[in-house]
Amino acid sequence: MSSAPFPCPCGLPAPYEVCCGRFHSGGQQAPTAELLMRSRFSAFAVGDTAYLLRSWAAGTRPRSLDLDPEQRWVKLEVLGTGRGGLFDTEGSVEFRAHYREGGHAGSLHEDSRFVREDGAWVYVGPLSPVSFD
Repeated sequence: MSSAPFPCPCGLPAPYEVCCGRFHSGGQQAPTAELLMRSRFSAFAVGDTAYLLRSWAAGTRPRSLDLDPEQRWVKLEVLGTGRGGLFDTEGSVEFRAHYREGGHAGSLHEDSRFVREDGAWVYVGPLSPVSFD
Protein backbone atom coordinates (compact mmCIF):
# COMPACT_ATOMS: atom_id res chain seq x y z
CA MET A 1 0.00 0.00 0.00
CA SER A 2 1.54 3.32 -1.04
CA SER A 3 1.29 6.39 1.10
CA ALA A 4 -0.38 9.54 -0.17
CA PRO A 5 1.97 12.30 -1.30
CA PHE A 6 2.43 14.99 1.30
CA PRO A 7 1.33 18.56 0.52
CA CYS A 8 3.99 21.09 -0.32
CA PRO A 9 5.02 23.23 2.66
CA CYS A 10 4.92 26.37 0.46
CA GLY A 11 1.12 26.38 0.55
CA LEU A 12 0.39 25.83 -3.13
CA PRO A 13 -2.19 23.09 -3.78
CA ALA A 14 0.22 20.45 -5.11
CA PRO A 15 2.18 17.55 -3.63
CA TYR A 16 5.72 18.41 -2.55
CA GLU A 17 7.34 16.21 -5.24
CA VAL A 18 5.74 18.11 -8.14
CA CYS A 19 5.82 21.51 -6.48
CA CYS A 20 8.99 22.58 -4.65
CA GLY A 21 10.52 19.09 -4.60
CA ARG A 22 11.31 19.34 -8.33
CA PHE A 23 13.46 22.40 -7.61
CA HIS A 24 15.12 20.88 -4.54
CA SER A 25 16.14 17.79 -6.51
CA GLY A 26 17.81 19.94 -9.18
CA GLY A 27 15.48 18.62 -11.87
CA GLN A 28 14.15 22.10 -12.64
CA GLN A 29 14.84 25.72 -11.77
CA ALA A 30 12.20 28.03 -10.33
CA PRO A 31 10.91 30.15 -13.24
CA THR A 32 9.93 33.17 -11.10
CA ALA A 33 11.21 34.93 -7.99
CA GLU A 34 8.02 34.00 -6.13
CA LEU A 35 8.43 30.30 -6.89
CA LEU A 36 12.07 30.48 -5.80
CA MET A 37 11.02 32.12 -2.54
CA ARG A 38 8.33 29.47 -2.01
CA SER A 39 10.86 26.72 -2.72
CA ARG A 40 13.28 28.27 -0.22
CA PHE A 41 10.56 28.30 2.46
CA SER A 42 9.91 24.63 1.68
CA ALA A 43 13.64 23.93 1.92
CA PHE A 44 13.63 25.43 5.42
CA ALA A 45 10.58 23.29 6.26
CA VAL A 46 12.19 20.03 5.06
CA GLY A 47 15.74 20.90 6.19
CA ASP A 48 17.37 21.07 2.74
CA THR A 49 20.39 23.28 3.49
CA ALA A 50 22.12 22.31 0.24
CA TYR A 51 19.27 23.82 -1.77
CA LEU A 52 19.19 26.94 0.39
CA LEU A 53 22.89 27.55 -0.24
CA ARG A 54 22.61 26.68 -3.95
CA SER A 55 19.74 29.17 -4.40
CA TRP A 56 21.55 32.03 -2.60
CA ALA A 57 23.36 34.75 -4.60
CA ALA A 58 27.12 34.22 -4.70
CA GLY A 59 27.85 37.65 -3.23
CA THR A 60 25.68 37.22 -0.12
CA ARG A 61 25.75 33.43 0.39
CA PRO A 62 27.07 32.27 3.76
CA ARG A 63 29.80 29.61 3.81
CA SER A 64 27.53 27.24 5.70
CA LEU A 65 24.05 27.15 7.14
CA ASP A 66 22.95 25.42 10.33
CA LEU A 67 19.20 25.10 10.76
CA ASP A 68 17.72 24.95 14.24
CA PRO A 69 16.18 21.46 14.61
CA GLU A 70 13.75 22.86 17.21
CA GLN A 71 12.30 25.39 14.76
CA ARG A 72 9.50 24.05 12.54
CA TRP A 73 8.34 26.19 9.59
CA VAL A 74 4.59 25.65 9.28
CA LYS A 75 2.96 28.24 6.99
CA LEU A 76 3.85 30.76 4.33
CA GLU A 77 1.92 33.88 3.34
CA VAL A 78 3.01 35.74 0.20
CA LEU A 79 2.03 39.36 0.80
CA GLY A 80 3.19 40.87 -2.49
CA THR A 81 5.61 40.69 -5.38
CA GLY A 82 7.49 43.25 -7.46
CA ARG A 83 8.60 42.08 -10.87
CA GLY A 84 10.45 38.74 -10.70
CA GLY A 85 8.57 37.21 -13.63
CA LEU A 86 9.64 34.99 -16.50
CA PHE A 87 11.31 37.83 -18.43
CA ASP A 88 12.65 39.90 -15.51
CA THR A 89 16.20 39.92 -14.16
CA GLU A 90 15.35 41.09 -10.66
CA GLY A 91 12.38 41.08 -8.36
CA SER A 92 11.12 41.14 -4.82
CA VAL A 93 8.76 39.06 -2.73
CA GLU A 94 7.25 40.21 0.55
CA PHE A 95 6.19 37.35 2.79
CA ARG A 96 5.39 36.24 6.31
CA ALA A 97 6.74 32.83 7.33
CA HIS A 98 5.20 31.19 10.39
CA TYR A 99 7.11 28.82 12.64
CA ARG A 100 6.83 26.93 15.91
CA GLU A 101 9.70 26.68 18.36
CA GLY A 102 9.71 25.41 21.91
CA GLY A 103 5.92 25.23 21.99
CA HIS A 104 5.56 28.87 20.90
CA ALA A 105 4.34 30.28 17.60
CA GLY A 106 6.18 33.06 15.81
CA SER A 107 6.56 34.63 12.40
CA LEU A 108 9.21 36.28 10.29
CA HIS A 109 8.27 39.15 7.96
CA GLU A 110 10.63 39.95 5.10
CA ASP A 111 10.67 41.76 1.77
CA SER A 112 13.32 39.80 -0.13
CA ARG A 113 15.38 40.74 -3.17
CA PHE A 114 16.01 38.23 -5.95
CA VAL A 115 18.15 38.42 -9.09
CA ARG A 116 19.11 36.09 -11.90
CA GLU A 117 22.61 34.63 -11.88
CA ASP A 118 23.56 32.59 -14.95
CA GLY A 119 19.87 32.52 -15.88
CA ALA A 120 18.65 31.14 -12.54
CA TRP A 121 16.79 33.05 -9.84
CA VAL A 122 18.72 33.42 -6.58
CA TYR A 123 18.02 35.03 -3.22
CA VAL A 124 20.10 38.14 -2.48
CA GLY A 125 18.77 39.25 0.91
CA PRO A 126 16.21 41.43 2.61
CA LEU A 127 15.33 44.85 1.16
CA SER A 128 14.58 46.22 4.62
CA PRO A 129 15.13 45.01 8.19
CA VAL A 130 13.57 41.62 8.88
CA SER A 131 11.02 41.57 11.68
CA PHE A 132 10.06 38.72 13.99
CA ASP A 133 6.67 38.55 15.70
